Amino acid sequence: MNCSEAKNISIRAVLESFSLFPSKENSRTAFYFALDREEKTPSLSVDFIKNTAFDFGTGKSYDIISIVQTMKRCSVSDALKYLEQFNFSFQKQNLKLENIPKGYEIIDVKEIQHPALLDYLKSRNVEDLKKWVEEIHYRMNDKNYFGIGFKNDSGGYEIRNAYSKICLGKKDITSIKNDSKDVRVFEGFFDFLSFKKVENYLEKETSDYIILNSVSMIHKIKNLLGNYKNIELYFDNDDAGTRAVEIIKNDLKNAEDCRLLYSGFKDLNDWLIQNNPTEERQVKYRRR
Repeated sequence: MNCSEAKNISIRAVLESFSLFPSKENSRTAFYFALDREEKTPSLSVDFIKNTAFDFGTGKSYDIISIVQTMKRCSVSDALKYLEQFNFSFQKQNLKLENIPKGYEIIDVKEIQHPALLDYLKSRNVEDLKKWVEEIHYRMNDKNYFGIGFKNDSGGYEIRNAYSKICLGKKDITSIKNDSKDVRVFEGFFDFLSFKKVENYLEKETSDYIILNSVSMIHKIKNLLGNYKNIELYFDNDDAGTRAVEIIKNDLKNAEDCRLLYSGFKDLNDWLIQNNPTEERQVKYRRR
């Protein structure tokens, strides 16, 4: 891939690959939070038609390549290597992330039955928790697709299968209320499902749950968390997860970083897959 080819890739798709989503948008433009710093008001203006971005806070302009360079702190050649993933279709379903349109039609919503989706849940070690998700059949670009759907608070669906990772509808958090004074916060719904699988082994009682569906949604939950006595955070073991923990803990002293549970693993689901505590051993982790 050369620079000219890279600049034709959808800027929305590239930002989504870093779990960055708009705070507000219209058909042509959107505002995102800055790429290189924390802020309360989004200052990065993205033009979907020109495929460029402008940071009003610093006066810096971005194209596709410089966005990747900023996020990964890498050279142009390394950025082009990263962007190669957008140059081919997902296997079998032939769905290109950069070609996902705004228009879609949900054809069917039902209990998960398709063998491919059941196998995918099994590969994530949460096949016995399918009651929390649904089988979604949808149509885009005059083609039919299907995936595992997890509904958010705006009626949109996080869609996952072995070949795609998209959101149908408005991006939002998912909140699950149980009239509890405690809340547990997760980045993605597979982390939530993983926790539900080991909840009894961790000797944890049912609480309220918030699933961000993207760490970029962290700004939406600050006010919600102030209503809880205890806050447990189960974010990814990466820079974005660490920043999210710091943002919450700086505002709320009763927030606890619970990543000690799966230290050494990418996230809670990775820990469950590789170190399944429900098989032949007892978890010794306790909240300190």
